[in-house]
Formats: sequence, structure tokens, C-alpha cells
Amino acid sequence: MARREEIAARLASVRGRIAAGCAAAGRDPDDVTLVVVTKTFPAGDVGILAELGVHDVGENRDQEAAPKAADCEGIDVRWHFIGQLQTNKAKSVTRYAHAVHSVDRPALVAALGRGARAAERDVGCFLQVSLDGDPTRGGALAQDLPELADAAAAEPGLRLLGLMAVAPMDVDPYRAFAVLPDLSERLRRAHPDARSVSAGMSGDLEAALACGATHLRVGSAVLGQRPPLGYRRNGV
Repeated sequence: MARREEIAARLASVRGRIAAGCAAAGRDPDDVTLVVVTKTFPAGDVGILAELGVHDVGENRDQEAAPKAADCEGIDVRWHFIGQLQTNKAKSVTRYAHAVHSVDRPALVAALGRGARAAERDVGCFLQVSLDGDPTRGGALAQDLPELADAAAAEPGLRLLGLMAVAPMDVDPYRAFAVLPDLSERLRRAHPDARSVSAGMSGDLEAALACGATHLRVGSAVLGQRPPLGYRRNGV
């Protein structure tokens, strides 16, 4: 009960921040999807989140996400893969992921498409755009987005959802995210259904909301300090 109460209190605080951020931006909070990042936390926390009305959870490592998704079978949640992804992990990820937020190159598009078709599933994809050109963070350059979008939209088994971005640590998030409305509009001109924007985490969700984010990837603000060890089966 103590863990449930802790998560409930933190979740209420985050939902309050989202409501305030939407009010400041003249937006409807119902248009924003909260993806709670559960990496390193046990399956029990996923169950608590579902009981509290959170039905979108995120992971960034397949070796943790795949067994956790299996352990949570029957819990009403959708899995979002949010980390940098190697093509050799795409087949595994497409077995459980509702959406992949880190699509940044044509080879990954093709690998995800093959995996989705093999699993007989439709998988959503966000194109990750680099906001600073640093290749170590992942993300395609803005000028490469049109070609990448065309490839994703044409790939059987994939649904192009929109853009994803991570604010660089040394840049004001409002300034970093300021380019997203224009990039999203350009994407929608060619692909009208790609309306979503995945941006914003625990420390910068207000800036993301001000710049049009529809999906927020929030971890520690809801679940607290991460455990020192990674996920183990059955939460042990």
C-alpha cells in the first residue's frame, strides 16, 4: 500500500503540472498522452500504474523491456520503446511495442517493418530528430526527415505517428523545443496523419507542452529514484 500511495501522490503532482502547462499554452490536457517510463522498476509498479489510470508505459532497453512485457501480460498497458535501438533488436521490440519513439535511420525503418510483419502487428513510429546534431544522442538531422518520413510511411507494418525529440542537457528546453512546431507542420504537409510530437521528460515537460508535445515521457517524477539494479523477472 505504501508504494501505491507514493506513486499515486507523484502521479497526481505530474498530472497537475500537465494541467497547468496545458492551461498556460491554451491546450486541452485530454490531448496529451503521459508515457510513464518504467525502466529498472518492477512489474508490480506497472500494475499499480494501470490501476491508477496510466495505460502507456515506456522502456529504453529491449533486454529489460521484453521480459517485463511478458511478465505484465494481461495488464492493460501499451508499451512504448523510447531508447536508441539497434536493428538486430527490432524484431524483438516489434513483438510487444505499441510504438517506437526513436526511429532515426532508413535501416531501422526496414528492420522494424520486417519485425512488425513477422509478428502480424501494426507498430507506430516516431521519427527522432536531433536538436543539436550530436550523433551520440541519436536522432536524424532535420534535413533528412522528409526522406525518412517517406520511408516509414511506405513501410508495411508501420504507422508514421510524428516526431520525437530530446532536449540537449546544455540548452534551455524552451529554446531547444521551439523548432518542433515548424518541423511538425512540415511533416504533416506530406503525411497528414503524423500529428503527434513526443517530447518532454520530468524536468522539461512544461517547455514541451508549450511547443506542442502530445506525448510526454516521464519517469522519475512519477516513480521516484531509480533502483540501483536493473529489472529482474518477477521484480526480485
